[in-house]
Amino acid sequence: MAQIVLKDVVKKFGAHVAVKGVNLQVRDSEFLIMVGPSGCGKTTTLNMISGLERPTSGEIAIGGRVVNDLEPGERGLGMVFQDLALFPHLTVYENIAFGLRVKKVAEREVDSRVRAAAEAMHISPLLAKRPAQCSGGESQRVALARTIVTNPAVFLMDEPLSSLDAKLRVDMRTELKRLHARLKATFVYVTHDQAEAMTMADRIVVMSGGVVEQVGEPLEIYRKPASQFVAGFFGTPTMNFLSGKIESANGGLVFQASNLRQRLAASLPSGLAGRNVVLGVRSEHVTVGANGGTPGKVQLIEPLGAESLVFFEFGGATPLVAKIDPERSLDTGDNLTFDFDPAGCHLFDADTGARLN
Repeated sequence: MAQIVLKDVVKKFGAHVAVKGVNLQVRDSEFLIMVGPSGCGKTTTLNMISGLERPTSGEIAIGGRVVNDLEPGERGLGMVFQDLALFPHLTVYENIAFGLRVKKVAEREVDSRVRAAAEAMHISPLLAKRPAQCSGGESQRVALARTIVTNPAVFLMDEPLSSLDAKLRVDMRTELKRLHARLKATFVYVTHDQAEAMTMADRIVVMSGGVVEQVGEPLEIYRKPASQFVAGFFGTPTMNFLSGKIESANGGLVFQASNLRQRLAASLPSGLAGRNVVLGVRSEHVTVGANGGTPGKVQLIEPLGAESLVFFEFGGATPLVAKIDPERSLDTGDNLTFDFDPAGCHLFDADTGARLN
């Protein structure tokens, strides 16, 4: 059992509070990804789980055992970091075998486990090479093989793919998912890359300013962000945001901002009328060319192949972006009309940023 539980975990560096009372439960065999901008506390939280940092207060338990006072080597964890820390003077085989030899594992078992790990990571032909002779993707696989050879119940990974090029990152995401499915171990993975989080995670932890903003499955995070911060962090391009006010109209509610008057879903409570809010809507929920829509003017077109992004302004308000068919005939300076899908409209409190609908 490799469940991880954090209770009221706080980490201070002098007067700076890096992690502010985090409560989190990582399920056994789960692939959990912690995501957020630089300085949000995700790496510090991972380091406290690993034992590289001690919490200022709070409790960390792994497999039902409180580990606050245990050294990293006593926690039964496997760790892979952005700096792969491979020994340049050792061969790939010797790098993978290093941890087992430190533990004085019998040499015959060392050889068997090293070759099994190398085969699992598709690096058997590299065993006689040194790290300098390996590509970035090959070196990443060596670091993973060095970790899995020790059979840890928990894998901790901090930005392990950030130094790879775009194609290798995609390939390694697939490899990591396959590895997780095969090992059935608990993975805790830290990244600032929302694409990695969305494609690999069973659940995502979104952090900001040392606190957990939301924990949920990838599509839950995308479709029902708990705050304006989460909504803006996930999605490419970034969610459109408009500040305005909710008003009652014809037995329903509308959002009013500048010269935009947007009807809202009928399921919203009438008590929101009169409230100052921020309306959020993703580019795929903006309809360009809507009959009776709000007028706007094209600022920029970005072709992406299967779709295009159109950036447009209206009424002096914040520019918006919509996804359109790439065959659509629009150019910079063209006039257009637009509307929002009421079901795709997210409402956030203007002061706190908390989700209202």
